Amino acid sequence: LVRHEQGGVHAATAYARASGRVGVVMATSGPGALNLVTGLADAMMDSTPVVAITGNVPRALIGTDAFQEADVTGVTMPITKHNYLVQEVNDIPRVVREAFHIASTGRPGPVLIDLPKDVQLAEFTGSFDVELDLPGYKPTTKGHPKQIERALDALEKAERPILMVGGGAQHAHGELLAFAERTGIPVITTLMGLGAFPGNHPLWLGMPGMHGTVAANRAIHHADVILAIGLRFDDRVTGKVSRFAPHAHTIIHVDIDPAEIGKVVRTHVPIVGDAKLVLRELLKGAKPLKLAAWWRELEEWRTRHPLRWKPRPHLQSQEVIRAFHEATGGQAIVTTGVGQHQMFAAQFFPVSRPRSFITSGGLGTMGVGLPFAIGAKVARPEELVIDFDGDGSFQMTLQELATLVKYKLDVKVVILNNGYLGMVRQWQDLFHAKRYSEVYLADSNPDFARLAEAYGIKGVRVERKEDLRKGVEAVLNADGPVVAEFKVYHEEGVFPMIPAGGAAEDMILEHPEEREEVEA
Repeated sequence: LVRHEQGGVHAATAYARASGRVGVVMATSGPGALNLVTGLADAMMDSTPVVAITGNVPRALIGTDAFQEADVTGVTMPITKHNYLVQEVNDIPRVVREAFHIASTGRPGPVLIDLPKDVQLAEFTGSFDVELDLPGYKPTTKGHPKQIERALDALEKAERPILMVGGGAQHAHGELLAFAERTGIPVITTLMGLGAFPGNHPLWLGMPGMHGTVAANRAIHHADVILAIGLRFDDRVTGKVSRFAPHAHTIIHVDIDPAEIGKVVRTHVPIVGDAKLVLRELLKGAKPLKLAAWWRELEEWRTRHPLRWKPRPHLQSQEVIRAFHEATGGQAIVTTGVGQHQMFAAQFFPVSRPRSFITSGGLGTMGVGLPFAIGAKVARPEELVIDFDGDGSFQMTLQELATLVKYKLDVKVVILNNGYLGMVRQWQDLFHAKRYSEVYLADSNPDFARLAEAYGIKGVRVERKEDLRKGVEAVLNADGPVVAEFKVYHEEGVFPMIPAGGAAEDMILEHPEEREEVEA
């Protein structure tokens, strides 16, 4: 029982992401069902298997604007993989079985089942033993042998290859590691792919795109062959498409969804199939690649331009996150909201296990951090779960603190409070001549530690650098849930940064007042 349906669907999403199973959420008719919309769209964008079950008015009242009636199937049609309006009670077993199958196979995604009230109350006289019969739905899972052969041939001839990994390869971590180590190919993981390949591995170059590492973005810019697995070339990764990977004469794109291949960037070797199965086939023919010269370049970029921040007298988000990483050895499931804190967490809390960095990628949904942490903790109760959140993002779903209390969920919430909608402020700073508008929060923020205590949760507040270690220990050593507020520097920017619509040549390393542009 959550306090808002949006929290429920986000928790179901994180349960699915953390467990690899289907997440389930239920909501009542009308406003209850409509409160799922943002979460369903989020699950759709990030290819997450969720089954949503909603109520509706009796069949005879549908279309009459009855009390709490809503055309839920109509509203959710563009943001679900499939949806059902159940008209007969005896159809329920078939519909439920189909829904779980559709949600979890092919490219995963949300499926909605809408149940009118009279159908819910009707007497069931059918059978629960139903066969799955979906003749028009047969996702391709095995890559075509000829395309596998072409991919291996291109890689063998490559001088500057890279392997780009997205969220569609989270379940293929073993095969990814084996393939990368056998070939020696450098690996780059997108925001949704973090954890699919170990973040502490010497072959890992980091995250690409708008707030990616210099090494990762330069590698993409100079690569001659790109093997992309389980990603969709989001605009935050590619920037201006016409300037993306200008030296790549061969792009090999592996994806379970044929609609994604060639949608954004030109693909020379398309391979439709499941990442795990395709990698197994690639492994059969994979050989060590001669990449010594390429790795010398990569190592120079990685050494000259590591992720870093300029130390300031104030407490900083980066050092808070790094302190938690050091204290835990990176052994935690991390969830985030959306904003600067999300990017800082991606940069400074590298994860080495799959399904351990859970955030909103495609939709960029603020407020997901806490309900994501709830879902992750339910999925993997033995694991440490940390929600790195912002003071703006956290307040969108903070009522779910009651859910932590109700179900005694030991989640650690770390609020990086800079008193602003930090990412919006950063864009206004960089691109709108510091004309700040509707981003200041400090004059109306609550005392987050006392707010937590009002729910019966331990509250912690840290304002000074010298208290950082003590604050981290207080959070991690607490028995039960914690909300910790770290008052961080309000003018911090997330860098490196490639401006929207830019390319690797446009990468900015420093804060505007100390700007340094990096040549690609």
